[in-house]
Amino acid sequence: MSLSSHLQELQRKHEALSKKVEMAQRSPGTDNLEIIKLKKQKLKLKEEIERLQLA
Repeated sequence: MSLSSHLQELQRKHEALSKKVEMAQRSPGTDNLEIIKLKKQKLKLKEEIERLQLA
């Protein structure tokens, strides 16, 4: 997998997590721990994307 395609895949996953977080925050029954878990995953992806872009 090339670097650019890997970055695109990470960005796609980051966007999908953004949507999940947004939906979870709108849903009154969602557990706060689940939202925190999603946000941590999103942050890890963002950090990986930034790291690869600087490489």
